[in-house]
Amino acid sequence: MQSTLKILLISDDEVIHNQILNALTGSYAVQLIRTRDIVREINRDVQDIVIFVQPESDIAVESIQYIKTTNPSTLVIFIANETDFTLLRSITKAGATEFFVYPDEHSLFISRVPTIFQNYENNKLKQSESIHSFAKGRGQIFSVFSGSGGSGKSCLAATLAQTIKVETTAEVILIDLNLQFGGIETLLSIQSNRSIADLAPVINELNEGHIRNVSQKLDSSKLEILISPCDAEAAESITDEFIAKLLRTCRRSFDFVIVDLPSYINGQVVTSLEESDRIFYVLTPDTPALKVLKQFEEISIRLGIELSSRTSIILNKVGKDNEIQAKDLKDTLMFPIAAPIRLDYKGLQPYVNKGEPVRKMKKERRLIPFAKDVKKWGISLLE
Repeated sequence: MQSTLKILLISDDEVIHNQILNALTGSYAVQLIRTRDIVREINRDVQDIVIFVQPESDIAVESIQYIKTTNPSTLVIFIANETDFTLLRSITKAGATEFFVYPDEHSLFISRVPTIFQNYENNKLKQSESIHSFAKGRGQIFSVFSGSGGSGKSCLAATLAQTIKVETTAEVILIDLNLQFGGIETLLSIQSNRSIADLAPVINELNEGHIRNVSQKLDSSKLEILISPCDAEAAESITDEFIAKLLRTCRRSFDFVIVDLPSYINGQVVTSLEESDRIFYVLTPDTPALKVLKQFEEISIRLGIELSSRTSIILNKVGKDNEIQAKDLKDTLMFPIAAPIRLDYKGLQPYVNKGEPVRKMKKERRLIPFAKDVKKWGISLLE
């Protein structure tokens, strides 16, 4: 039975990482990345164990410090290509727990791995906390995306964020990355001159205070919202690096970050998808939407976006008169269906027309079918 530990192997040395992968495959699921991808991957997901093979450049100490600062509980194993006690001292001080020299200690490393991993797993079980206890420093990023316009993703993203906020004590922020035209501000009747674009002057020193100064807070649920500038010119000035820094800062400051993405692919969207812990693709049950989903899968492969372990389908506008039923999609979709959301025109449209939040408090007397389905989806994410 394969271990559930998240193990990240960082290596530019093909010979060494092939030996390690061959030794561990079957017992452990190991993800391989290059040293240039350290920051992106460490910010994207919490790793239980990092095996770091000594790179050619002198960035090992700085990289390990970054890993431990971002995720203090991560166990770092360093693989050196020569015996160097000065390096050992620096690496240990930076936060590495184990140190091996390749190829001399390959056999020792392989023999020690089961014990090291088992001890880590035992300690992790002892320190585990309730799912409703939220700790600062490692929030989750959920991106809601669809290649099809009119799929209802903005309404879903807004209602999911409201649901998580009212159902828990978590700090939640909703980010509208439809930079050219927006949408969230209309759905929630937000009128403000402040938007994501106002963070540009402080992006290099961005912190929680800056974000809260620009974000809007709903009176009903106290949900924080970063609205779009709704300006094509301003959208051009927001770079991929800006998006990465914004999401990483929000991850450190909030328990849940819900991102509403536009219905197209560009550098900003790719960056958001790569930074996300979970990607929810909103699919309406019809043939054109399925064709667009297939195109999204193909372009993601070409761009090198890893989807398989993080992507789920939200089947929206489900009804008995649909061209395609959920049962017809089981053998067609590459990704699992996380939640079906019923078509609820009569219940939902008055909220959209008035610009009112669908969820305002935890114990509401009557929830419309749409809100009930989103609540079920949101609760499943907390579990």
